[in-house]
Amino acid sequence: MHKILIYATYGWLTFGGTMHILVDVVLQYLRKTRLPSAETTLYWGLNIAYGLGQIVFGLLALLVARYSFEVLKQWPAITISFLAAGAWLVFGFFFIEYREPKIMILIFIILLMAATISANFAYKLD
Repeated sequence: MHKILIYATYGWLTFGGTMHILVDVVLQYLRKTRLPSAETTLYWGLNIAYGLGQIVFGLLALLVARYSFEVLKQWPAITISFLAAGAWLVFGFFFIEYREPKIMILIFIILLMAATISANFAYKLD
């Protein structure tokens, strides 16, 4: 169960980051909803950094899960994941005006908490 939760957690993060870039950057660019300006460049840059950070972190965690799964059961990896989730949540509240990215990160945090609890439970059974 723990392995499934880990893959679901970081897969969700990767999926969420990909969807964030596709919806908030690519589709808006294709529909030309924002006029070229410094504000538009900042908007796209912030959203690309937000989504790309999630994609890279999620893919890295999935690679670690594939090749060295025991690393994700240790407290440094769990702490880094919670700190990253907290940073994305704060970034979302301060810089992103709509709620969908915040909901995506809250789902990631819930999945991460479930994976952490299952890791501690599975570790005690070993």
